[in-house]
Amino acid sequence: MIKALAGISPQIKQYLIITGNYWAFTLTDGALRMLVVLYFHQLGYSPFNIAMLFLFYEVFGVITNLIGGWLGARLGLNKTMNIGLGMQIVALMMLTVPADMLTVVYVMIAQALSGIAKDLNKMSAKSAIKLLVPKDNDSGSNNKLYQWVAVLTGSKNALKGVGFFLGGVLLTTLGFQGAIQIMAAMLFVVWMWSLISLKAELGKAKNKPKFTEIFSKSRSINLLSAARLFLFGARDVWFVVALPVFLATSFNWDHWWVGGFMASWVIGYGIVQSIAPRFTGKSPSPSSAALWAGYLAIIPVLIAIALHYQFYVQFSIIVGLLIFGGLFAINSSLHSYLIVSLASSDGVSMDVGFYYMANAMGRLIGTVLSGWVFQLYGLEMCLWISALFISLSAIIALKLKDSPTS
Repeated sequence: MIKALAGISPQIKQYLIITGNYWAFTLTDGALRMLVVLYFHQLGYSPFNIAMLFLFYEVFGVITNLIGGWLGARLGLNKTMNIGLGMQIVALMMLTVPADMLTVVYVMIAQALSGIAKDLNKMSAKSAIKLLVPKDNDSGSNNKLYQWVAVLTGSKNALKGVGFFLGGVLLTTLGFQGAIQIMAAMLFVVWMWSLISLKAELGKAKNKPKFTEIFSKSRSINLLSAARLFLFGARDVWFVVALPVFLATSFNWDHWWVGGFMASWVIGYGIVQSIAPRFTGKSPSPSSAALWAGYLAIIPVLIAIALHYQFYVQFSIIVGLLIFGGLFAINSSLHSYLIVSLASSDGVSMDVGFYYMANAMGRLIGTVLSGWVFQLYGLEMCLWISALFISLSAIIALKLKDSPTS
């Protein structure tokens, strides 16, 4: 691999190293989520307690993205990425203790550490793309930026789905502790390679930002962040808790069918993300985010109507979910390109970190609402809230048309 990297440009080399880091991390992140769900279900944990294991994971995602962007601008993106890899190894090793030590609080702490690690890694990878793409102002440069962002984002989500499968396979063949130890060893090798290979000053701001500057002063970044919050809240309000439980209870699917179907959905979602420029055009304007959100808002409305009138419910949900996944993938990839495009080159991680803080907040709100609304009102109401959130995202994105880029 080292010989293969020797003949390519420094920018491409750094991009491949960062992408490799992100891929390795994502595999362990997806596998760990599936391992925790299945293993603690086997131990007799209730669904509520299993959900609580991931609460700190989401909460610390909000905090990490906000502070992580500031750290990236001060320390450099190579350091924040390597810190994230190292923290994930520690989080994995924490879970190798005997089963009687794996209390809810203990696992929540390990998951919190994993959540911090994940968002440091993601923020670093997304920010680094801005600095590695050639800085010409013509459309060709923007095309390449969008393509690089789409490939990085799409491949990450496809691999997360692969990680779901990997977690189930490792649990079956090696057991919980064996699976965790194998993943930690693999990630340790990647971490050592990353420490040696990543460029030392990547992403370090010329002027050291103050901690009070973690909140973005850019109108465009603020609007795009608000649109992202509602976009991801709209997905998770029915996808995280409501949908898996509905599939299991209403369709009588066992957990392997549910997990396999959702893993396949995530893989397909990632593939569509990686080719999003083919649908949106190679240099989309900020206002394109409103248009594609408008398309997406129609889908949960149609599924909710089908549920209300009991119109081929299983067919409507499965087909609707597939269409929703494709359109959502395009929206997500478009948003990921716009934040990298609009972010300031000096201290890019500050803008990207703030934006993904809003993303994490949307996931947190969606996750909480998914369980609460589904328990009280059912999947149909979750879908109506999803449509409302997407509509709010579209309305906010409309204002990007007249917004300055800095």
